[in-house]
Amino acid sequence: MTEDNQKVDFAEMMRNRTKKFVVDNIKFYRTLPKTEEAKIIGRQLLRSSSSVGANYRAACRARSKAEFHSKLSIVVEEADESVFWMEILVEAEVVKPSELDYLSDEASQILKIVSASRKTVSSK
Repeated sequence: MTEDNQKVDFAEMMRNRTKKFVVDNIKFYRTLPKTEEAKIIGRQLLRSSSSVGANYRAACRARSKAEFHSKLSIVVEEADESVFWMEILVEAEVVKPSELDYLSDEASQILKIVSASRKTVSSK
């Protein structure tokens, strides 16, 4: 397998993974209590998590290295913000930590992967 094929496969895997992250957050949002604070924080989580998927997809379509780096930077920011809102939901006792284990872990993994990718791009 050539290096270009590996890059395409990796990009496709991450595109699918970030899209699944968005869908999983939508499904999680539907399970939140119907309180005002859960709705508000849940919407913030929906915004940031959906931005992860949308901006990763945009990064894959970037027309330049600078645009690619910029879009990856947004993905990093939004993944980190998603982790933040998940922490708030747990610390405010809106949900139990176990309800967010998978999503929190996935957000952290996406954050690490995309941060490393961004660092690699900026060093070239």
